[in-house]
Amino acid sequence: MIDAKIKKRVLEAINWIIIVLSILLITFISIDTFNNIDFLENPRYMGFQLWVCIIFLLAFIIELAMSDDKWKYIRGNWAFFLLSIPYLNLFNQLGIELDPTQMFYVRFIPLARGVMAMVIVVSAISSYKITSFLCSYLVILCAFIYLGSLIFLYKEHEVNPMVNDFGSALWWACMNATTLGCPIDPVTVTGKIIGCVVSVSGIIMFPLFTVYFTSLIRRYRQKNQIP
Repeated sequence: MIDAKIKKRVLEAINWIIIVLSILLITFISIDTFNNIDFLENPRYMGFQLWVCIIFLLAFIIELAMSDDKWKYIRGNWAFFLLSIPYLNLFNQLGIELDPTQMFYVRFIPLARGVMAMVIVVSAISSYKITSFLCSYLVILCAFIYLGSLIFLYKEHEVNPMVNDFGSALWWACMNATTLGCPIDPVTVTGKIIGCVVSVSGIIMFPLFTVYFTSLIRRYRQKNQIP
């Protein structure tokens, strides 16, 4: 039986490693997207993503080995395993042909594992449930905004004269997330879908802030015995 403190430290270390590797993956994807580089012809990126996914899979195996109830862990974390598989490298090696857009989206699959790790770490920082929930949602929203901006730039920059660089794509995503609207109108189906997803994510945020600050005021009044 592994000591509980050791187990906790190992799991925390695994999550931080996953977060760092995911940030490096985002950096790679961002640079390739900004410079319009074909990632399939970039051996450094393909090799790096392969090793990142291998480490993700090893992390899953280690966590499974440390779990007291193996089947319960698998039932609750099977998505982690699926998100850790290096699909891009497998498709390339097996000669499975997808169109450039589909291959572009496949690159983001391991990043979902990283976002989950960020949510786990952030939620563990605060012992107050509402604060933990709000911070976790902020991480997800920021991930949606940034990754959505990358996809929006990739799909729109060649067909939309209003999307000239990443700055305009990021501004478009931020304005939609705040529900203020933006003069940049998407012209592709993908751009319109991303706009809906980002807008809905932003709309959900406002009630969360209301609940959070109401809860803080209630706790303050109870602590200071204010009627």
